[in-house]
Amino acid sequence: MKFASYKINGTTTYGSVIENESGLQFTDIGKSHGHDLAHWIKTDSLDMLKTLALSCETKYADSEIEYLPPILTGEKICCIGVNYAKRNAEYKDNSDQPKYPSLFIRYLDSFTGHNQNVIRPPESPQLDYEGEIVIIIGKGGRRIPKKEATKHIAALTLMNEGTIRDWVRHAKFNVTQGKNFERTGTIGPWMITADEIEDFNNLDIQTWVNGELRQDDNTSNLMFPFDYIISYLSTFMTLKPGDMISTGTPNGAGARFDPPIYLEPGDIVEVSGAGVGILKNGVEDENL
Repeated sequence: MKFASYKINGTTTYGSVIENESGLQFTDIGKSHGHDLAHWIKTDSLDMLKTLALSCETKYADSEIEYLPPILTGEKICCIGVNYAKRNAEYKDNSDQPKYPSLFIRYLDSFTGHNQNVIRPPESPQLDYEGEIVIIIGKGGRRIPKKEATKHIAALTLMNEGTIRDWVRHAKFNVTQGKNFERTGTIGPWMITADEIEDFNNLDIQTWVNGELRQDDNTSNLMFPFDYIISYLSTFMTLKPGDMISTGTPNGAGARFDPPIYLEPGDIVEVSGAGVGILKNGVEDENL
């Protein structure tokens, strides 16, 4: 089942996503039961949430709501870099396939929701796109065995992991600055529960810019698949319910064109994959 977080008349709430011939509708579970989507994950109550969704009568149309990232109170957003094999080859540095995943952390306020504009800051014109599949952790844990790892997945969502390219080399050893400008990325449009996913190792991920397909790959080509990522991260951190893990972007980001093609105001970026749907966002300059 699919669940979204959103605002209606300025109030933050959440509910299930209903797709039918008349378009999208959204139940309002938050109105009658409080909490947020992360609460149901943290209390291991997604089955109860699904039952509530089936009996919820309050529905809004897609045009009435303002989308938010589905998880608003998770503790961590862990991002895996250079994880698709073709993406690694794209660097053309003759390096061997990495032995371990690259990792950086992002913060929630560096993201916005579906149908919202991402923001190009005045510090740089090098705003780039990166379409990714995101794991939402259900059952937390430390030192999770690889064979048990996918049981810790509550849901999946999508991310445009927007990056300010010249700021990921702003200092000597880190990429944090270029990955955390406010509202440069986006998460959504909603999450799909893990029981809807047949095979985590066979999920498509695609990114379009202004209708042109720029990225196209499948999780079968990940150097570090979902189970490995979860097990590896839990070696040195405790993964908690509601934490999100972006799993890497395919080749075809704007920085890899010759010359590079960065996002500009008015561009439209669409990310599709994993049976979630399409995450769509425009681009605008920051209004100072």
